Amino acid sequence: MSPETSDLPPLIGQARSFLDLMDAVSRVAPLDRPVLVIGERGTGKELIAARLHFLSARWDRPLIKLNAAALPEPLIESELFGHEAGAFTGAVRRRAGRFELANGGSLFLDEIANTPLAVQERLLRVVEYGSFERLGGSATVEVDVRLIGATNVDLPGEAATGRFRDDLLDRLAFDVLTVPPLRARQEDVPLLAEHFGRAMALELGWTSFSGFTRDALAALLAWPWPGNVRELKNVVERAVYRAPSPGRAIAVISFDPFASPYRPAPASRPVVAEPASAKAPADAAKPIGPVDFRAAVAAYERDLLEQALDRHRHHQRATAAYLGLSYDQLRHQLRKHGLLPAAAVTPGAR
Repeated sequence: MSPETSDLPPLIGQARSFLDLMDAVSRVAPLDRPVLVIGERGTGKELIAARLHFLSARWDRPLIKLNAAALPEPLIESELFGHEAGAFTGAVRRRAGRFELANGGSLFLDEIANTPLAVQERLLRVVEYGSFERLGGSATVEVDVRLIGATNVDLPGEAATGRFRDDLLDRLAFDVLTVPPLRARQEDVPLLAEHFGRAMALELGWTSFSGFTRDALAALLAWPWPGNVRELKNVVERAVYRAPSPGRAIAVISFDPFASPYRPAPASRPVVAEPASAKAPADAAKPIGPVDFRAAVAAYERDLLEQALDRHRHHQRATAAYLGLSYDQLRHQLRKHGLLPAAAVTPGAR
């Protein structure tokens, strides 16, 4: 077995930004140093970490993963460093942490910015000296682990505000790999879409995959992909499994899985009027002549009512709740401002 086997995660692209990243990964992977992988959500940071591991001399040793954002703060320390029996309520036996499990290999710590400062201090010691103590224990545990951290947060900014340790950042940032967002590698969208489409077709038992129509491909290229490659994968897989005929090119692309005429309205909450200072700069021009106070207030009330009605599709009871009014109070305001539909002469559901 070698690192060129199928254990190496597939990474697809031909954009210059993507190829530059792959070159940087190949150069730093053999070096036994910590690496930070920075990028937006859905860009494939975990795949980059796996590639760093499998292209290193540690490729045949464990690659252990932990998402710091997926755990409550008190558990992160135990998950990383393990604990002795009796270290806390429920700790009935010794348990090895992720660093022990990764000994000789690599530890991928995702969302590393979410680690508490106390845990960051212990991380620094492991990176510096390769040793730690389990929770509730005094014996020193020696490990040989390459740490790969990942985040979508500006770590230097976090360090500047005291939420991330400067000394840990210095040790982790031997090299920093920034994964480009999908919008910066637009030419890779057709390649990735074809890859995900073929994989989904195979999963559905199709004998062939005919790709995408010109309009569907244009739609994929025009989308800004805020969720990056993960979003593209979901969109393509959804389009393939919803396709009416397995033998034809995909013509319909649905970018919003929540799109529906029956989608519930947003949760109602009272409207809080913004102070004038929040709506206009302090040096905005002031009225220089007389102001009709009543007319200005009436115009504001009418505008507020119209916006609330539009937000709730003119459902009056929902609009009343949103504005913090009773149903009768809302009806009074609608009559006052001429917004009550002519047909709505008696109370109803609308």
